[in-house]
Amino acid sequence: MKQHAPITGEQIAEQLNLSRPTIRSDLALLVMLEYVDAKPKVGYFLGSAAASEYQGTRKLLDLKVRDVQSIPVIILETATVHDAVVALFMENVGTLMVADQDGTLKGMVSRKDLLKVTLGNAGAALMPISLVMTRQPNIITVSPEDSIVEAGRKMIHHQVDSLPVVAMHQDENTNTSRQEIVGRITKTTMTKLLVGMATDPGSI
Repeated sequence: MKQHAPITGEQIAEQLNLSRPTIRSDLALLVMLEYVDAKPKVGYFLGSAAASEYQGTRKLLDLKVRDVQSIPVIILETATVHDAVVALFMENVGTLMVADQDGTLKGMVSRKDLLKVTLGNAGAALMPISLVMTRQPNIITVSPEDSIVEAGRKMIHHQVDSLPVVAMHQDENTNTSRQEIVGRITKTTMTKLLVGMATDPGSI
């Protein structure tokens, strides 16, 4: 209907391979719910309710990671497991990003990683976090210009709770590139977006 509006009942029935009487009650219900509007001798077109939901969906699809990313929680690669545990509790997050002095992504460490290494290990607190963290190339990242939908796909496919947002920087002296941490995307981010879309599509 969105593509062909205004469209007559006969044309809708023809595209659905149904008879006009078969869809009459359905169209009447959609008109009553304001998902469809109708003008005599003109045809049917999207109603206010459907248009509002469509606009909300379009806004969601157009969102970039940079529009919703939050501040990253970073610890230095020289930190210890004890430092990481304290940071997790103080910042109330599930995943920490590990960086060098320049803010370059070096690793990721989660609650699960820290739990594994500390259970039954009295000396774990003093271990360097670099021995526990997940390193490249096993870290899934997104860029600020990626779509929020692409970020969601990565989280689902790789079954992770958080993604670091990184910006690529080229070092002209060494001709190498590095990933600077500029933000993070979490399951909480995604949940807030979905709840916002469901309750107030125009707020997205």
